[in-house]
Amino acid sequence: MGNNTPWAYLDAYRGKDFNGVWPTMPEMFKITVSRYGDRPCFTIYEPDRISLSYKEALRIIEAVARWLHSRGIRKGDSVALTGKNSPEWAVAFIAIHFAGAVVAPIDCQLRQEDAEFLIKTAKARILFVDEDKYERFTGNKDAIGLTDIVSLKKGVGSYLYDLDGPEADIALPGENDLAAILFTSGTMGKPKGVMLSHTNLVSDNYLAQAHLELFPEDVFYGLLPIHHAYSMQVFIVVMAVGAELVFGKRMVTKAILRDLKQAKITLFLGVPMLFNKLLAGIIRGLKQKGPIVYGVISALMAFSGFVKKTFKVNPGKKMFGFLLDQASLTSVKTCICGGGPLAPSVFRKFNQLGINFIQGYGLTETSPIITLNPVDHYKETSVGKVIPQVDMRILRPDDRGVGEVILKGPVVMQGYYEMPEETAAAFTPDGYLKTGDLGYLDDEDYLYLTGRAKNLIVTGGGKNVYPEEIENEFQLYEEIDQILIRGFAADKKLKTEGIEALIYPSPDYFTGDNAKPAEEIKAQLERIVAEVNHRLLPYQKIERIAVLDAPMAMTTTKKIKRDEV
Repeated sequence: MGNNTPWAYLDAYRGKDFNGVWPTMPEMFKITVSRYGDRPCFTIYEPDRISLSYKEALRIIEAVARWLHSRGIRKGDSVALTGKNSPEWAVAFIAIHFAGAVVAPIDCQLRQEDAEFLIKTAKARILFVDEDKYERFTGNKDAIGLTDIVSLKKGVGSYLYDLDGPEADIALPGENDLAAILFTSGTMGKPKGVMLSHTNLVSDNYLAQAHLELFPEDVFYGLLPIHHAYSMQVFIVVMAVGAELVFGKRMVTKAILRDLKQAKITLFLGVPMLFNKLLAGIIRGLKQKGPIVYGVISALMAFSGFVKKTFKVNPGKKMFGFLLDQASLTSVKTCICGGGPLAPSVFRKFNQLGINFIQGYGLTETSPIITLNPVDHYKETSVGKVIPQVDMRILRPDDRGVGEVILKGPVVMQGYYEMPEETAAAFTPDGYLKTGDLGYLDDEDYLYLTGRAKNLIVTGGGKNVYPEEIENEFQLYEEIDQILIRGFAADKKLKTEGIEALIYPSPDYFTGDNAKPAEEIKAQLERIVAEVNHRLLPYQKIERIAVLDAPMAMTTTKKIKRDEV
């Protein structure tokens, strides 16, 4: 497998602690315990620090696995898990695998009936759930087909950490056995259960590390909903490295800044909206110092970015320490952004400030990471370099080289749970997964995305317009909370489309001193659209706007649900 890879150390354990190409989740966790047993593993500040070491976590995990076995759970059975980010959620996730079972993580923000539907779909027999929903599920236990419900918090019903069972000979999973059923509705359509094996999840964590430099001393911040494939994979990476995972409770700026400072976070995981807000706050503070100071610091940032990119030296951390301190980012070495497209300007500014900024790309169906921008050779307009062992191709490229992104590799799902037709439709005849995303590759295997195939707008001139490329241009305007670009029927006979923008103004921005009547808000937004139109190609220009008086529905990773607009 190569001696300089992040997974080379596994060779010393192969044949002794595991026998396959990759360890399973329980095998990987036990290897980490043998290497870093006394290091902190799962931590939360509420408000005081509560932390489990790897050894302590393993003791509880094995006890929970014994209890699951005593309740009749056997290899291949499904167990559902739903709740806010917490050490208990993480312990339950791994304990399910230690019992030989399959985990079905459910979004804790779903409506009760939708969550129950997914639990039944996964044929789960036991549910781990937050205390606030414990009673609701208990009242409907038989109808959902559950035998037991366990609370992820003390004080309500049976508590996770109190579980145990007699010693038993538990049949553990193999590397190609199913590990998780992840339900994805994306931003379109009905939920599908993506079936990921132990090899899928474990290989992705190691292969992604080829473009990341991580250490056991690192402290990761787990803020995004952990049931989502992106957060879950980072949690698996943390376990493989022997690092510490600090769980964030709320996507509220004040709470985030407090956690970042208290926990001395070194790796900060987020979605574009979160990083846009942090950066907007830094820039707003600079502008308040007056145009001269703002101009000087902007010039210094541009110089810092040039030095970082050209000479691989990072002066920004020292030069802008005062700014990073105000934003509680002093200890942060690297920000990792995923879950949606990020404007290159945001990527650039974080790097100028001295923070390594990594953008990645992937799908639930690919475990999920398939590209990452290496810190030492990043490209601001790319979503990153294809990770090792993934064979990525572009299907039917146009004259720009743009086509549908397709791929093969150990990270690709086994299929959709009990959906053979949908599974067959997701692959090409020669076995490549069709991502549904449009993009192109450069000669160094860096991927550039242009949009989703189903969102494509075809203009009167026959030009292809990708809404996401236009939406990216608006990411740093504080006046705009949400924007969705879509086509409208410009000529029904010719089936050509014009381009319109649906805009929900920022309620935070248009309050206090900035409060304005609706017609003035619309005029201000029209000025922003005119400014962006000036930068766009002629066939990309927005022809009309609609100002919304309520926000558009979003997924838990803060992407607009386009099918509900």
